[in-house]
Amino acid sequence: MYYFKGLDHIQLAAPKATEEEAREFFAGILGMEERPKPENLAKRGGVWFQCGSHQLHIGIQDEFSPAKKAHPAFEVDNLEDLKKRIQENNIEVIEDEPLQGANRFYIHDPFGNRLEFLEWV
Repeated sequence: MYYFKGLDHIQLAAPKATEEEAREFFAGILGMEERPKPENLAKRGGVWFQCGSHQLHIGIQDEFSPAKKAHPAFEVDNLEDLKKRIQENNIEVIEDEPLQGANRFYIHDPFGNRLEFLEWV
């Protein structure tokens, strides 16, 4: 019998030749550590980041369209510190309906993908 152990990674799409912009945003602003891609996959482009015990993969998509509704939700300690960092970088924070037991907000990455950040209280 099999069972699910959890998530290994999530992938978001980005347009061609935007790896540096992804690095500036996910590593530079959000503070995620870049992970090297395996050599055989590096030729596809994109960039990978560590997010806690999981990874976030930014994949290059020829006919790119951002995810406007579907989104990853990142659990964060010190959510207010992250919000302040995001706002200091002139990124719009989008508040939503309350989620019982959590504080949360949304932003869009440089490519228009929706991202949620939350902290359980």
